[in-house]
Amino acid sequence: MSKKSKSNRPEARLPKGFRDVGPEEARALERMLQTIREVYDVYGFEPLATSSIEYTDALGKFLPDQDRPNAGVFSFLDEDNAWLSLRYDLTAPLARYVAQNYDQLAKPYRRYQTGTVWRNEKPGPGRFREFVQFDADTVGAESPAADAEFCMLAADVMEKLGIPRGSYRMRVNNRKLIDGVLERAGIDPVAESSLARRLVVLRAIDKIDRLGSAGVEQLLGAGRKDESGDFTEGAKLEPAQIRQILDYVGTPAAGRTETLMALRPLVAGSASGEKGFEELQAMDDLLAASGFEADRVVIDPGVVRGLEYYTGPVFEMELTFEAKDETGETQRFGSVGGGGRYDGLVARFKGTTIPATGFSIGVSRLYQALNALGRSGAERSLGPAVILILDQSRLGDYQQMAQELRAAGIRAEIYLGSSGMKAQMRYADKRGAPLVVIQGDDERQRGEVTIKDLIEGAKLAGEIEDREAWREGRPAQFAAPRTELVTAVTRVLKRYAS
Repeated sequence: MSKKSKSNRPEARLPKGFRDVGPEEARALERMLQTIREVYDVYGFEPLATSSIEYTDALGKFLPDQDRPNAGVFSFLDEDNAWLSLRYDLTAPLARYVAQNYDQLAKPYRRYQTGTVWRNEKPGPGRFREFVQFDADTVGAESPAADAEFCMLAADVMEKLGIPRGSYRMRVNNRKLIDGVLERAGIDPVAESSLARRLVVLRAIDKIDRLGSAGVEQLLGAGRKDESGDFTEGAKLEPAQIRQILDYVGTPAAGRTETLMALRPLVAGSASGEKGFEELQAMDDLLAASGFEADRVVIDPGVVRGLEYYTGPVFEMELTFEAKDETGETQRFGSVGGGGRYDGLVARFKGTTIPATGFSIGVSRLYQALNALGRSGAERSLGPAVILILDQSRLGDYQQMAQELRAAGIRAEIYLGSSGMKAQMRYADKRGAPLVVIQGDDERQRGEVTIKDLIEGAKLAGEIEDREAWREGRPAQFAAPRTELVTAVTRVLKRYAS
């Protein structure tokens, strides 16, 4: 007797770093996105949808220079032997779109976009290879007012979503200010020979919140070995250079005026640093004039942002509250969005400098934070009213009932399976149906339907002790004239409208 061959059916499994989203979370996410969209609309931004796939060379010089450019992005060759990549953010496609349609666009061009992006990076807890961003950008505006506006917009989004003042702060810095500090420390921030070292310094500063001054000091020097034993090569700066950078990073982010005054002498004599100071000063004046004080927006020298294309002001939206996770552990959410000025990105296509600035929200992380606050709206929403099928020959009658309810704006469906009454009731329960509509021969002859309120029925079932009481009480079940189906169903749904 031959052995049975192994099944060659594929295993049902998700790739690492990806996730499925169920109906409750999907609906809550859409409500959150709609709230953000409303704020962006109020600020005068227009929607845009760009392609999910771009030519790899359009995504930026900061992609690895390899034969197969697939580190950090998902890439493949097309039929013309050209490399294509899934977009890793929404900003690079925007730069391509603006360059391609420049003459037709009203400038400054203001757009918002929400969409999925992909990163070919090592996944980890809460770190996925596929996630959603929500961006707003202004292209063609050189004024610091455009940068200040994104600080205002981000703060208004947080409060519109129910995150109270004091539980968030918009942290602002300027890359020119950092370059000024490097220049005074003897590091040319623009020379080709020092670009690699500048990048190491920027990455070290960016880790100040996680590693503290001691950890950053190691990364600015010989390097740092983490808890796992992995060693990160440092910038190999001299002790005096390290001290200048740490003095800058350690400037307290308190009142904006006080922070600015403390930063000014640290960049004195550097043209880049003084320009960055002037831009921050202008932003501070505009924010103050609009009523956005330091309880909402602060100047923080520790803000760097990771992408190379930032050229001026940079900002991060940080959530400052703490919450307990499922295991009772305290969690902080930190940054849920960020952005800045990137005047050189569109110029890659046009050959001339096109000023641009923008802000991006990490949708998944923000959703998790709202969930921790109990404000995500992820509670299970009501399912559709389910019309049970007691006679397959009368499907047309049942479908007519469903259409009447839908025409009244009520979610409704007929049971499309072939099971009996008990299985149909179990189906309605799994669907989260608030009620079922029943019409058998007896009801039809009387010109009626039976409405069974499943929510109230489940509640009362726990209070009824014996079968006889159940039969006598017939909890949460009533008859209604067939002609009053919509009225009867609406009456039940109003009980749970909140």
